[in-house]
Amino acid sequence: QVQLVESGGGLVQAGGSLRLSCAASGRAFDRNAMGWFRQAPGKEREFVAAITWSGNTDHADSVKGRFAISRDNPKNTVYLQMNSLQPEDTAVYYCAARRYPLIVTMASAYYYWGQGTQVTVSS
Repeated sequence: QVQLVESGGGLVQAGGSLRLSCAASGRAFDRNAMGWFRQAPGKEREFVAAITWSGNTDHADSVKGRFAISRDNPKNTVYLQMNSLQPEDTAVYYCAARRYPLIVTMASAYYYWGQGTQVTVSS
């Protein structure tokens, strides 16, 4: 059974940093694109960042220069380093994996999802 398990969320003050991790199990994802999405209360789920198996990345404009996605293929783990956090970054953050190698920003293109981890940024 495939599982994606996020960790690393929490409460942080504005300007602070957090590092999210997503550990995948049940199959190898070293050839699959993986991504992070987030959903704030009352808002739709939105793309944050994605990465190919070879390390090519894409980040949403709202997080460019502050967030960085990375992956460790042997560990089947994806990370999201979040710096200079702002209150508007408050959301549940979800890890997701595609069945295919290419990056896309649409949530509907991702097949596997984690349960989410809460990130709260206080002002």
